[in-house]
Amino acid sequence: MYKGTGASPGIALGKALVVKHEEMVIEKKSIEDVEAEVLKLQNAVAVSKEELIKVKEKALVELGEHEAQIFESHLLVLEDPELLDSSITKIRDEKVNADFALNEIKEMFVAMFESMDNEYMRERAADIKDVTNRILRNILGIKIVDLAGLDEEVVLLAHDLTPSDTATMNKKMVLGFLTNIGGRTSHTAIMARTLEIAAIVGLSDITEKVQDGDYIVFNGDTGEVIVNPDEETIAKYSKLKADYEEYKESLKQLKGKTSVTLDGRHVELAGNIGSPNDVEGLINNDAEGVGLYRTEFLYMDKEDAFPTEEEQYEAYKAVLEGMNGKPIVIRTLDIGGDKELPYFHMDQEMNPFLGYRAIRICLDRTDIFKTQLRALYRASVHGKLRIMFPMISSLEELLAAKEIIKEVLAEMDANGEVYAKDVEVGMMIEIPSAAIISDVLAKHVDFFSIGTNDLIQYTCAVDRMNQKISYLYNQFNPAVLRLIKMVIDNAHKEGKWAGMCGESAGDPLMIPILLGMGLDEFSMSPISVLPARKFITSVNYEDMKSFADEVLTMGTAKEIKAHVQKTFNI
Repeated sequence: MYKGTGASPGIALGKALVVKHEEMVIEKKSIEDVEAEVLKLQNAVAVSKEELIKVKEKALVELGEHEAQIFESHLLVLEDPELLDSSITKIRDEKVNADFALNEIKEMFVAMFESMDNEYMRERAADIKDVTNRILRNILGIKIVDLAGLDEEVVLLAHDLTPSDTATMNKKMVLGFLTNIGGRTSHTAIMARTLEIAAIVGLSDITEKVQDGDYIVFNGDTGEVIVNPDEETIAKYSKLKADYEEYKESLKQLKGKTSVTLDGRHVELAGNIGSPNDVEGLINNDAEGVGLYRTEFLYMDKEDAFPTEEEQYEAYKAVLEGMNGKPIVIRTLDIGGDKELPYFHMDQEMNPFLGYRAIRICLDRTDIFKTQLRALYRASVHGKLRIMFPMISSLEELLAAKEIIKEVLAEMDANGEVYAKDVEVGMMIEIPSAAIISDVLAKHVDFFSIGTNDLIQYTCAVDRMNQKISYLYNQFNPAVLRLIKMVIDNAHKEGKWAGMCGESAGDPLMIPILLGMGLDEFSMSPISVLPARKFITSVNYEDMKSFADEVLTMGTAKEIKAHVQKTFNI
């Protein structure tokens, strides 16, 4: 048995698939048998072609012709005689190894395409990189795990799953996630809860202990993993899985009911999503809206260029229409930190989470920002849109972002374009400086949404991905709770509403405190909505206010957590 941090509830039983992102080490070597190297290159190209044809066919069936087009572009690069012939010539003339020759030719072509004036031609550089890297992996014998092309049910194991991994994987075939690193607020944990896939993180070296094909059973609540269990254990976990499914079924009686306390305090229980495909999960769990649409995944799904205004418009329209008039909070582009785009160069930074990211990129690259804002306002006629800026640290940034909205709307008016006039504009509170001046910021927004994942990290000066100091990353830290209370109170003083879209909003131990603090909207993983409603409809708001006041007098996170557990028997 191995023990990690339970990140997403559920029981999983199935075969293991270990995903390793191995580094390609390419060194120049002198070769005697050049024809053997040529053959090695040709064989790798043939294997790569077979792989791409399979991926393209699968994408065509599951994603449609538009999404499959990228793989058609890759096949055209693969079949370009100049790329292959130049590599073969280099092998023969310089008597060097196939991988070194191909990599040199790749670098030459990429540099040439990236320097072109034509935007379309510059974007082809990304295709060349992707295709040649596939060939290089096949030359070097590095296993390529095609998560988009999974054709059997598996439990995925990885050191960590990148945002692009979770964005592209065939989710129907993934029974669960197990990772070496991460906590409850890591990307893997958040996506697992959004997708309603059982997950455990922080398992240290599980990828070294498990082989492909090993049989895995695990409990996403307790964090327990068993490798190659006996029949008795399999039967026990099968029963646990059945019990969990029965519990989920029992929650369905809460569907259609309002989230109102016994003494009449109504709150909004919304959901966090990453794409239009996640709307189904919200509807199935009776969410009252979308409290956070992470638009960065729309950008991360693209391999070679930013999504066009039309592509963004269609995605936002799909979510607004899919939620049938319920409020939808869409966060503007939030890349940087651990979220990178293959087609957008960002310099290496010492502290990327404190660096060039989110609203800072948008205020610098107003062309990117304006394209997104135009798409959002065009889509606003299809539902109840709310726009939210991430990573605001000062009033200056907020006012600059709002000024760009004014410019976009003036351009749309001049073009006679239609948009809703009642779009609410708000901001995330995830930086302590914003929380401290929230009384000032509240005068310039329609709402706040508290992003606890980063607020905790920045307030406590702790890297939330660092296992050694993970004990310091604590949502019950009194400083964090006092900041949250301050933000809610300052919003209410200006007649504005305050929500929360961090993972704390759906945590059963945090909900009593947040409810008592007066939080108006809780946005969480879809899977958490009905359990949250069950609690909220069973308590009095006035009792929760007294409870929250009591919690705020306590001095340690340990004391606060124990008090919540004891009071509510959680």
